[in-house]
Amino acid sequence: MALLVHFLACAFGIGSWVAVNGLWVELPLIVNALPEGWDLPSYLTVIIQLANVGPLLVTLMHKLYPGCLKEYIVIYSILSIGVLSCILLAFFWDRTTIFIGASRSTAFFIITFFLSLVDCTSSVTFLPFMMQLPAKYITTYYIGEGLSGFIPGVVALAQGVGMAKCVNSSETAGNHTGSLHTEYLPPNFSTEVFFFILAAMMCISLAAFVALNRLPRTYELSTENLVQDTVVSVSSYLDNSGADLDGGSVKSNGEAVAQGRHLVAKPSVYQLTFIYFLVVWVNSATNGLLPSVQTYSCMPYGNLAYHLSAALASVANPVACTLAMFIQNRSLVFLGLLAVVGTGFGSYNMAMAAMSPCPLLHGSAVGEAIIVLSWLFFTGTLSYVKVMVGVILRDRSHNALVWCGAATQMGSLVGSVIMFPLVNIYQFFKSGDFCNTECPL
Repeated sequence: MALLVHFLACAFGIGSWVAVNGLWVELPLIVNALPEGWDLPSYLTVIIQLANVGPLLVTLMHKLYPGCLKEYIVIYSILSIGVLSCILLAFFWDRTTIFIGASRSTAFFIITFFLSLVDCTSSVTFLPFMMQLPAKYITTYYIGEGLSGFIPGVVALAQGVGMAKCVNSSETAGNHTGSLHTEYLPPNFSTEVFFFILAAMMCISLAAFVALNRLPRTYELSTENLVQDTVVSVSSYLDNSGADLDGGSVKSNGEAVAQGRHLVAKPSVYQLTFIYFLVVWVNSATNGLLPSVQTYSCMPYGNLAYHLSAALASVANPVACTLAMFIQNRSLVFLGLLAVVGTGFGSYNMAMAAMSPCPLLHGSAVGEAIIVLSWLFFTGTLSYVKVMVGVILRDRSHNALVWCGAATQMGSLVGSVIMFPLVNIYQFFKSGDFCNTECPL
């Protein structure tokens, strides 16, 4: 029975962010088909931030009408919306309408908003539901949450991006004098199939939740008991590991809890300020600033470079989070240096975007390899930093985690709001055709 519950908890966790992660890794194929082109990621970052109205409403309901909002009803609703949205996306993702005199991806934007609403709201509903189960299943849920980024990335790598070739735009029989443009051959399977795969994963998550919600209530624990038992077990383990010098006697649970609270030194006010600055900056870079210009950073090197950057970065995130579970370094100096290293990779990515359509090493395999590795290390290093600052704040207090969540959303919002006008209004970044762009040597 326990193994079954572990499987269900993992499958349930997959539904948390699989839809949005799937959209990001599929963008290398979508940007070539929709009228927004290379500007599409900047729209996506803003839409995701607007979808935070979901968790805001859930939080307000809990505050204003305690006990009235049933979490299982909300979860049933959002997972059902997620399944329906993925299916609709498979049929209507490339449908456009004329808005303010230009062709717009209206259907794609509307459906993306609902998918983002599902994933954002899962952050404030899935984990509270899992808190009803014993603590060992929480870890399995987090593994599933990590797989929500890993699996779409692997599927995208299997899908491929299709080969690109340069074609004469006015090529006719006996006439080869026109300009060149890039033509993309189809990938291993279509975008529609990819979205159906996302829908299937959402169905699996919904089925897992139905099964978890029907489990015998013998598995149910209150949040207070769960937290207390966890603290006692961890504190007792630490206490036994560093036994009493006088006699090595095992202390009572109450003493273990009291000692456990003092084993990890709480950060000072200055350290807390630095930690929250890290949270704001890292999330601003990874959720707003850089994703908005990933097309401009990668597409000049070809669609394959963009495809690998998006897919491998999606895989790097859960890998870095898993690594943080086993190799923990809470040194603020180390985390600060790691953030600087990640920012260095991000700065290179931003510089290449600003130089688009003629970035450094344009048209060379070395340039392609560097931009892919730069995105990979940018995502990996800053993902590790995000996890570790969360661990530090978790050990401080519940309020510290609440403020961490607020700082995360503020950083993501600021990054998105800054980049949207730069990309779409001031057109600071320039696009170009891979085959028709002449760059100086």
